[in-house]
Amino acid sequence: MGAQVTAAAAGTVDVGGDLTVNRMGFGAMRITGPGIWGDPPDKEQAKAALRRAVDLGVTFIDTADAYGPDVSELLIAETLHPYPAELVIATKGGLVRPGPGRWDADGRPEHLRQVCEGSLKRLKLDQIPLYQFHRPDPRVPVADSIGALADLKAEGKIRHIGVSNMSEAQLREAQQVTPIVSIQNRYNAGDRASETIVDLCEQEQILFLPWAPIQDADGNQAVGEAAARHGVSSRQVVLAWMLARSPQILPIPGSGSADHVQANIAAAGIQLSPDEIAAITQAG
Repeated sequence: MGAQVTAAAAGTVDVGGDLTVNRMGFGAMRITGPGIWGDPPDKEQAKAALRRAVDLGVTFIDTADAYGPDVSELLIAETLHPYPAELVIATKGGLVRPGPGRWDADGRPEHLRQVCEGSLKRLKLDQIPLYQFHRPDPRVPVADSIGALADLKAEGKIRHIGVSNMSEAQLREAQQVTPIVSIQNRYNAGDRASETIVDLCEQEQILFLPWAPIQDADGNQAVGEAAARHGVSSRQVVLAWMLARSPQILPIPGSGSADHVQANIAAAGIQLSPDEIAAITQAG
């Protein structure tokens, strides 16, 4: 498998109906420091991970202003700009970072405008292809937060709007304001709280971006058994299972290591049997 497998082996998926990306992406949260705070311990290693992802066919990178904060976006631009024509960069706003490991919601329209403008500058973009509302703020109506993003879209600063960490009811509220092309919720072999959201995304052709996709991969017995049969890691099996779970799922595993990035992308070449897929699904 190794270097011969690229993200193209996962097939493609549409973002908003007018952007087509390979269905194995890269999550750029872990190219920062410990606690997702500050610079990475080895900046060149982090940049090498980004370059490896793009070299192996990744055309969708997910980041956020909160990663660092600012560090992930700055590194992406420093490493990859000017960007390949096919590369879609998705970022997020709506969380603030008072310190390492702290993630506080701020869904005020004025804050979202400010951080979107900041992301445009850091990423050296005139328009963000996919801008996601990072998490609902209990102090601010979802419609107000999404309305701010709809205004930015009308101004041409955002191409498509996505949401993250939302229930179905919150998603429906957002959809009353503007079209929502993606939702990013926690989802992996051990955490199926968003199972119905995945089904909804498949029915409505909404992109589903699972965060923490390979967390606790070793906790599912069926995953371990499939990994042993295929001679691959449990993490690779989980990614292959996600690709098989729904055509609307775009896994975005992240790493600050180029070798780990390559291993994650190689999962696109693993063909699980229907029995293996069913066993992993049932074990979850």
